[in-house]
Amino acid sequence: MSLEVSQQLLTKAEKGEVQEQDFMESVRASLPYAYDLIARLTAELRSGATEFADNQTPPPSERERGQLLRALSSDAIRGTLERHFGIALAFQNCHRVAAFHPEARGGDTHTRFTSLRAQILNQSPELRDC
Repeated sequence: MSLEVSQQLLTKAEKGEVQEQDFMESVRASLPYAYDLIARLTAELRSGATEFADNQTPPPSERERGQLLRALSSDAIRGTLERHFGIALAFQNCHRVAAFHPEARGGDTHTRFTSLRAQILNQSPELRDC
């Protein structure tokens, strides 16, 4: 299961009345490692020192790795995180996630980060089973 959904949120969804802030709270509570990592990357990006901020440190356990994979593999979760933080996310492997300014999507740096070449160069034997 990707998210722990409260009965209140489930009831709202059944009626068709889901607010994104309620969904975001469910994401934050269910996937704290992923949420905190993306919050940290957003803060680094907003510091203005670089064109993007990325994580190159593997998660401390499979539990945290799973949170990150669930957050980034779901269109709804990923899109909500991007809108909540005002960023564009890019993902290369089981832990290398990057935050870009939304207007950078499709630009030179974002395109290089998301290229086939970058994906291949970011592989290693340790990451094959992640």
